[in-house]
Amino acid sequence: MSKNNLHTFHIPVMGLAYTIDSPIRVAQYGISSVISIADDELIEKMRLFYSTKFNEPYHEISQKIQDYRAERITSYLNLVDKIVKQKFESFKMELAESKTALENFMAMLPNTSDIKKGFQNLLDDGISFRDNIQNYIESHLSPGAIDVNIMTKLDKDNFDKKTPLPIEFNDAHAALRGFAKSNLDSSVVLSAGMNPRLYSYFENFSDFYPDENNVLKKKIILKVSDFRSAMIQGNFLAKKGLWVSEYRIESGLNCGGHAFATEGLLLGTILEEFRQKKEQLVQSSHEMMIKVLQQKNMFFPKKPLATRITVQGGVGTAEEHEFLLETYKVDSVGWGTPFLLVPEATSVDRETRKLLIDAKEEDLYLSHISPLGVPFNSLRGTSNEILKQKRIQENKAGSSCPKRFLALSKEYGPEGICTAAKKYQDLKLEALENVKQTLSDSEYRKAKDSITEKSCLCVGLANAAYLENNIKIKGQAQGVVICPGPNMAYFDQEVSLKEMVQHIYGNNSVLRTLNRPNIFVKELKMYLEYFGNEIENSAGEVTSNQLKKWNTFKSNLFEGIDYYQNLFESTSYFKPDLENIKEQFNRCKLELTAIKVPEYC
Repeated sequence: MSKNNLHTFHIPVMGLAYTIDSPIRVAQYGISSVISIADDELIEKMRLFYSTKFNEPYHEISQKIQDYRAERITSYLNLVDKIVKQKFESFKMELAESKTALENFMAMLPNTSDIKKGFQNLLDDGISFRDNIQNYIESHLSPGAIDVNIMTKLDKDNFDKKTPLPIEFNDAHAALRGFAKSNLDSSVVLSAGMNPRLYSYFENFSDFYPDENNVLKKKIILKVSDFRSAMIQGNFLAKKGLWVSEYRIESGLNCGGHAFATEGLLLGTILEEFRQKKEQLVQSSHEMMIKVLQQKNMFFPKKPLATRITVQGGVGTAEEHEFLLETYKVDSVGWGTPFLLVPEATSVDRETRKLLIDAKEEDLYLSHISPLGVPFNSLRGTSNEILKQKRIQENKAGSSCPKRFLALSKEYGPEGICTAAKKYQDLKLEALENVKQTLSDSEYRKAKDSITEKSCLCVGLANAAYLENNIKIKGQAQGVVICPGPNMAYFDQEVSLKEMVQHIYGNNSVLRTLNRPNIFVKELKMYLEYFGNEIENSAGEVTSNQLKKWNTFKSNLFEGIDYYQNLFESTSYFKPDLENIKEQFNRCKLELTAIKVPEYC
């Protein structure tokens, strides 16, 4: 392991608020995490909170400032960077002065870590311990990365009254500028697909280009669902002279937040393709990149820059963690949902964390509450759900929409409107009433529910941080929205950071349930359910394109099952559950066979 890769796991972005300050909480231990920079209002309030807590000067950046969104993001990231560095320096001093602190830290390191072995050698050589420990710490330890996330679809146009602002003031563009201008030496994670205008905007910032020492001050991470997407996006950026330093593969369904299902491609087959074709991916981008950099008269690296492959979505045991690392040679494994039960790592209010602890499989489901129109992982019984239903019953459906980050529908004007907004829902419900007589009762209820089920994610996904830190919440009560992955059903207790990290590395277990399915079996079953529902719920005449898509989906699932069956015939992992896992694959194959794709008429 290099100095910058102390751990073999990372904490991915979760919602708007759940990892908003995770680096401040965990980076001193070498743990990397990701901050969402979508909500500049939340970011500004967290900057005030932490400036006060750490006695740092604070000057409000109000919305009256022209570039307030980018400046808020830059200022918060700089503050986080400063606090992390301070905490890291204090932590290094503690390690040098206290063997107990050092032993506790060593207990959180991977068993295979050379750094851990080096610390143990120093402890064993008691005579020279104090003479050598400080130098060893300085040369081997560094804080975890303070990475940021931009969901590329959240790139709303902005206006000065009725006048459109230039594209660089779009939400995602301003967020990127905020990160690019910060002091951070870290990465931006781009998720939710390609945004060509945003990707082109990277060219404006020199930190994303390599210097004469082949160093990138700021790096690009692409969250991707399959190899084809990685190749297309990687090459697009390479044609701008930009390098993708990491491809972060996420399960399409077995994850938290928005669920972007693949066309039946399963996680194992996707990882296998990356394992086999990584060199092709790297070489293709390198050749394109250096041509562009030469044309721009910029420094260009003779050899491809470092490229990491990482994975996340549904992992829950040390054995699954090790299997992914060893079988697919990935550089890191993302652990998201389980960390929602670690108060030292994530920002979750007490009431919501209790809901997470009590959640069973049936309480975690794919909903349609997201205004983006993408399936969204949800938890039953949240305060947001209760308040939303109360408004619907009182004929006051919809949100006041104070933040407008998801005001992306242009149906009622160029300025955009969110489908969760009261204004939008009032218009849609009025139109529905005008055609009510032409609909059956069930059709009317279904249409009405599809309008009113949308939730205000901008507020709901931020409120947990306010509640946890006793920050006043203004405006209409929206409660808390939380979006754990299905994996949450198997974690049922609040745990310390040390306990969770030891669980990841197999030195402890925080799981108390015996019925947790294997990561690959779980995802497969989710895809079977998703596929069956897609066919069952299809409305109107089925097109030839839809049938082609379904047949491809089914074929990919069959190929995935065959791949797993062959893989698990020779693996030494997952004993003594291996026979049961193989039987599950057989049952899934029979279930898939029974799902009939309609014939085109």
